[in-house]
Amino acid sequence: MTNFVLLDPKEHAELKVITERSADYGDNVKYAMTFPFEFRNIQSCYPIFFQKDADSGKFFPLALFGFENDENLFLSDTGWNASYIPIMIKRQPFLIGFQQDPENSEGKKAVVSIDMDNPRVNETEGEPLFMEHGGGSDFLQKTAGTLELIHQAHQHSEQFVNALIEHDLLESFSLDIELNDGSGNQLLGFYTINEDSVQQLTAEALGSLND
Repeated sequence: MTNFVLLDPKEHAELKVITERSADYGDNVKYAMTFPFEFRNIQSCYPIFFQKDADSGKFFPLALFGFENDENLFLSDTGWNASYIPIMIKRQPFLIGFQQDPENSEGKKAVVSIDMDNPRVNETEGEPLFMEHGGGSDFLQKTAGTLELIHQAHQHSEQFVNALIEHDLLESFSLDIELNDGSGNQLLGFYTINEDSVQQLTAEALGSLND
């Protein structure tokens, strides 16, 4: 369960966030959502697949870390063993939200929320969120920038996926996997891009995917 609350400089002045990577802090996940702007870094470390949300029916791209629930093959006792960590992993335990801007009756301003039940959140170790004499820490400012980037990336990702659907480029697949110990596993419920269909696209259609 999560317990997101609006970050408050007075109420949360002593809060700190642990940034090391460990299953103890919720990093033992099978996959995470990813975005087109980070695909170049993602594909150098992880497979990229697509999944269809059962409620909304929308597709979203994800980076795969393991074959079973709560399995992350890139996680060890020394941390996360990959050159790039997806932004949706790095943003934890924060979310971006929006509330009415008192200085603009027709606008909203971005606000940072924090999951108070996340094991990274404490008052004794990790990165401080606020400076001793007030104001957000460098860590918090960097986090706010990350959350804003994610917000913008959601919009671009939806446009990208819609273009894939428009040109009928997504196809479902299953993958049988045999591990070194002889055991097997099967990936189901994922989608990938049909490379043959991509090669048949017109220059105009290819351009729409790169916008």
